[in-house]
Amino acid sequence: MTSDPTEVVNLTELPLFTRTAVATRTSVVAPSPAGPVIGRRSPRRSRDRGAARAAVLDSSIETDWSLVRRMRSAAATQLAEALGRRVAVDKTQERELGEQIVADLVRGHIEATNAAGHGVDRALAHQLRVLVLDALFGLGRLQPLVDNPDLEDIEVYGCDRTVLCWADGTHTFGPPMADTDEELVEEIAFLAARAEASQRTFSPASPLLNLRLDGGARLAAHAWVSRRPVVVIRLHRLVRVTLADLVQRGMFSPELHQFLARAVDRRMTIVVGGAMGSGKTTLLRALCGEFDPWESVGTIETEFELHLDQMLDRHHRVHAVEMRPGSGERLADGSIAGQVDLNELTRHGWRWNLDRLILGEVRGPEVMEMFNVMSGGTGGMATVHAKSAHGAIQRLITLSLGVGPQVSSVYAQSLVGEHVDLVVHIDSQRTETGQRHRYVSEVLAVEYTGDGIATTTVFAAGADRVARLKHLPHHLAAELGL
Repeated sequence: MTSDPTEVVNLTELPLFTRTAVATRTSVVAPSPAGPVIGRRSPRRSRDRGAARAAVLDSSIETDWSLVRRMRSAAATQLAEALGRRVAVDKTQERELGEQIVADLVRGHIEATNAAGHGVDRALAHQLRVLVLDALFGLGRLQPLVDNPDLEDIEVYGCDRTVLCWADGTHTFGPPMADTDEELVEEIAFLAARAEASQRTFSPASPLLNLRLDGGARLAAHAWVSRRPVVVIRLHRLVRVTLADLVQRGMFSPELHQFLARAVDRRMTIVVGGAMGSGKTTLLRALCGEFDPWESVGTIETEFELHLDQMLDRHHRVHAVEMRPGSGERLADGSIAGQVDLNELTRHGWRWNLDRLILGEVRGPEVMEMFNVMSGGTGGMATVHAKSAHGAIQRLITLSLGVGPQVSSVYAQSLVGEHVDLVVHIDSQRTETGQRHRYVSEVLAVEYTGDGIATTTVFAAGADRVARLKHLPHHLAAELGL
């Protein structure tokens, strides 16, 4: 088989049109000795497009991904040429043009195959069209997984090893994401170059990639610094979430809900801590749901994850910005060409006439800008990776000390103690049924006494994983109006 993307291919002789035994499973399952298997997917979909795709994809068909990639290449070339001849084409028009190009390519293959005396099942040809569109505008082989509402994370360790992390905390193996590691790298580089907000590079010169995918998922990848390329996709399933929703899910009690809502209303500064994947961003998003819709809100993130600007019915005035990594080329002063880091974005945020300024995650020198935000009375909030509530405080101190020798230990403690009002820590444990349960395990009130940081455990969870009120300091009660 030649690699010429315009070559006429006999579709009836390709594996794409080879029917296999129909699978009866309802989800992606662990691989058998013969390799990973995908069964029929759940009819539930997070997007209408996913539902339409489910209606045409037949899981009994073994796909020839080389054909899909060749047709994607041909379609991408034609689309680029067509866009070059037009002015001011929006995303909808680009999609419509791409769909027409793909339809014409598939139709050409059908006509050529029929002319050769081989009949083609139109349902299978329609499936080819969907897969090529996924490869051109979506995530290719990843798209069916991203569309699955029960998945939280997708981990790809080289072309042939995929691990699926389900919302209930279980793990299974998934299908291969490419035929070779080189193809996997090529596909990720294609996604990076096509990024909607800002094109990013994935190459030996830029081996680390952080990318926001269309639809809000977050992709992190690395290659050339590891033996094989690795990709991790975090899926945000709870976007339009409120504190009340999290109470229903058992993350905390109605009593803590009332406390947190009052803290947000009184513009207290809140740091949400927890381990990776514990639900920090989800809780931060829910806290933001307590804002008055007319408040002007700024969100500054490494990659867009809060998505407040996608909920304009709840947040009418949102400045949502994300870091831009730059080209990878270093200038004479050591900076990266084209880079816009969190520090610069946060400093710029002071000019946005904001009522609230939110940092999605603090993990470096931007901690100093976080303190500036919190000192401005905007009710600033942020997340930080930590193993406990006290660990979150220590993490902020450590990050402050990492700024440079001008920050002493005493000064770092004073920054945390004076500017952070509350630390809310999220933990997770396996239940008796093996499912993962996320819950608020502790809420600390933070003060600076002049001699150091003083903390009070306001809420704490016991063996039942329900955080209950332990002690409400007088100054905190007065500030909250309780």
